[in-house]
Amino acid sequence: MLTRTLWNGRTIPALGFGCWAIGGPFFAGSVPLGWGDVDDRTSIAAIHRALDLGIRFFDTASNYGAGHSEVVLGEALAGHPDAIIATKFGYVSDPATRQMTGEDYSTAYIEKSVETSLKRLRRERIDLLQLHLGGLSIADAESVFDTLGRLRKAGKIDAFGWSTDTPESAAAFAGRDGFVSIQHAMNVFDPADEMIALIERAGLTSINRSPLAMGLLTGKFDHGARLPANDVRVAGLEWLTYFKDGQVAPAFAHRLAQIRDLLQSDGRSLTQGAIAWLWARSATTLPIPGVRTPQQIEENAGALHKGPLAQDVMSEIDRLLDRDKAAA
Repeated sequence: MLTRTLWNGRTIPALGFGCWAIGGPFFAGSVPLGWGDVDDRTSIAAIHRALDLGIRFFDTASNYGAGHSEVVLGEALAGHPDAIIATKFGYVSDPATRQMTGEDYSTAYIEKSVETSLKRLRRERIDLLQLHLGGLSIADAESVFDTLGRLRKAGKIDAFGWSTDTPESAAAFAGRDGFVSIQHAMNVFDPADEMIALIERAGLTSINRSPLAMGLLTGKFDHGARLPANDVRVAGLEWLTYFKDGQVAPAFAHRLAQIRDLLQSDGRSLTQGAIAWLWARSATTLPIPGVRTPQQIEENAGALHKGPLAQDVMSEIDRLLDRDKAAA
């Protein structure tokens, strides 16, 4: 089984469990930010199945489902201290209304958010705490990471990182004691070359969000399927490139058709091939595909037994997607 060694010396399977979807619906005004309706019993069953399959890394955030994701994860992982929980802070939400109400990165807010997360997660210490505000300036982030350093010394957190897609921001803190990871967008359509180069130089862990391009790389949305109104993929948000108006963006559907057979090499499902691409891209990668059901985690975990894609397959994918032309 393919593994990764973390900042604390623990070796775990090279695959995580993304917990955004299990939080259920939440909104910014009328704009959906969740992934539609969920059943908590199914979510807990999926987490327990992940544990059965050896998965030990679970990524959530204080605002997913306005806190509900942390609550569900805490319930499911009660009695499993060996499970590693990564959570995030910075977006403020109201559990009563399921509304995201703003951003806050003040010291007082961070300290309060950590205590709230610990209570929801039923933990005495957070394994990995990540700044969720990817666009925060380096100057503003300085005080944030000073605060996280103090919380680490106090035993509230074991390590910290940043969820950002800006390599310059990540580089500014990559050498800080306790700073161990960058969570960033990465998949076969978005190779994140500059970020991966930085992470490899700095010896950090690359936590890959959107490893399945928000579901596009599962192949479930090839035939005009339309998503429900409370699914974030119907929102007209600028960063939603893979889906438009609740359907797969035609340009990405075309690109997927070009490489589908390559991703399915050696008997892999499309999902498994997309995960295997990330592992072949860098030995630092830890994909965290979102999961809602036991069946999904079973398929994801199946990729661990096949390992990374072969290098000749990787090269052919680059050729078909015109990587060299894009770089030029």
